[in-house]
Amino acid sequence: IYVFYVYNVVKYMESQRNISEFILLGLSYDQNIQAVCFVLFLLCYGALLMGNLLILISITCSPLFDQPMYYFLSHLSLMDICFTSCVTPKFIGDLLVGRKTISYSNCMWQVFAMHFFGMIEVLILTIMAFDRYVAICKPLHYMIIMNRTKCQLLVSAAWAGGAAHSFPQLSIAILLPFCGPNEIDHYFCDIFPLLKIACGDTHITGILVLANSGIVTLVTFVVLFISYVVILFTLRNQSSEGRRKALSTCGSHITVILLFFGPAIFSYLRPPTTFPEDKVFALFYTIIAPMFNPLIYTLRNSEMKNAMRRVWFLIYDTILIQHIFRR
Repeated sequence: IYVFYVYNVVKYMESQRNISEFILLGLSYDQNIQAVCFVLFLLCYGALLMGNLLILISITCSPLFDQPMYYFLSHLSLMDICFTSCVTPKFIGDLLVGRKTISYSNCMWQVFAMHFFGMIEVLILTIMAFDRYVAICKPLHYMIIMNRTKCQLLVSAAWAGGAAHSFPQLSIAILLPFCGPNEIDHYFCDIFPLLKIACGDTHITGILVLANSGIVTLVTFVVLFISYVVILFTLRNQSSEGRRKALSTCGSHITVILLFFGPAIFSYLRPPTTFPEDKVFALFYTIIAPMFNPLIYTLRNSEMKNAMRRVWFLIYDTILIQHIFRR
């Protein structure tokens, strides 16, 4: 119902505008650089999809799905796929064409989807930090606090938070007046690049965007930082084996948070303007971080690697048995 409502709002606002499309300037004007970027980011997107789908299927088809940490990890992988797919396929396709255009409605949809799935991912990362805090600081009460019902409620709250964050962003975007240039100096539609080409005074609008995106991102990062400081402080009382395992898990989470939040804070926690570096930093939270998440979460996680082996050996055996019976 929410998505259907957003769709109707976007289509109605499109009919009221005197602009039907925007021109995306992309990463570079150099055709050779664009060709290299096409190959590079096509490989990155393929690795991102394969890695996150591997995690998603392996967790869903194994007993790990019953454990809160892996339950949240499966949702994080799903959000990685949804979040980056809002931008990356079109971005890769645009690298092969000279004139990169996007319709008004698709541009608004991109703004909505990026902030919707992006905020859900931010909140799931926060939930995962809370899960690690309970597991390490209150281990005897872990299964009571993080039971399946509460885990489902937390994930539902993350989706609700994504909706609450994305609709104001979409409202800001569709209410912007466009009467002049329609060239967006970026490779996807976002609030700040749209503010740059909007007519009239956008100072107040920029402050609203800063409050809705920048402050939220910074506060979430500070909360995550404090939670992991508390966790690391508590680890002093753990055994060496418990400390090693906890540090391995927390280290993965901290790496993901730095890769995602660092560029996001730079992009949104500042006055409403654009810089040439924005495109490079945007690559980190739209493609690079989601691509590395599967490696970060599985490289030092024996449970995850064992689950992958079991699931994919089972799939291989099933295919082999079907092949034998067909013959």
